[in-house]
Amino acid sequence: MSHGLSGRILVLDDDPEIRNMLLRFLSGQGFDVRTVKDSGQLDMFLERNPYDLLILDIMMPDEDGLAVCRRLRSQGQMIPILMLTARGDPIDCVVGLEMGADDYLGKPFLPSELVARVRALLRRKRVTFWQQREQGGGFSDDGVALRIGNWLFKPQREELTRDGEAVEIGTAEMRLLCALAETPNRAVSRENLIERAHGRDYEASSRSVDVQVLRLRKIIEAEISSPRLIRTVWGVGYMLVAKFES
Repeated sequence: MSHGLSGRILVLDDDPEIRNMLLRFLSGQGFDVRTVKDSGQLDMFLERNPYDLLILDIMMPDEDGLAVCRRLRSQGQMIPILMLTARGDPIDCVVGLEMGADDYLGKPFLPSELVARVRALLRRKRVTFWQQREQGGGFSDDGVALRIGNWLFKPQREELTRDGEAVEIGTAEMRLLCALAETPNRAVSRENLIERAHGRDYEASSRSVDVQVLRLRKIIEAEISSPRLIRTVWGVGYMLVAKFES
């Protein structure tokens, strides 16, 4: 990571005092921190920028932390999640982990304990498909498959098929497709796509993403002029329309 163990952290808590406290403390420890007050702001931040860790409060009005965690995981968002809870019942922690949280911390907590948990999660942070590929791995679940219109995409095999017939696509377009497939049905900024596909230190222009999107559309879209599978989200970037194949 370009930030070392500092990383980019997003904090969701409806209490402004807690948000400010976490912002001051974590920033003082060298972390790059942003805070949001509700799930609407959270979605906007996740769409526009990549983050290494989400600190999520359970007790919130409207969509609580458990619901947010469940929704993010169901959408394919794999950002590590540290849940904060003021509840004493350990069942809430168990439910949070079952919803897809990576760790939990009860309030009140010692700042040193928070930092230790954050650093541990950053060390265990899931690497992208392409980083795993360079290490000789792939997606942890070898059976992951996405239905993209009439296409079936298996990112761990770099395999795109239609009616059982595989199609060859360029390396850059395959990386882009994998990057989009990390969070299907969610808009992703061009900058985020570049980082997912090539890493944080890779220098590329937004225009290069547009060119690769066009090439990919020529392969999978029925009508280039009215794309349905790779949609442009104005002001944000692009979104892959797909569903997980059972």
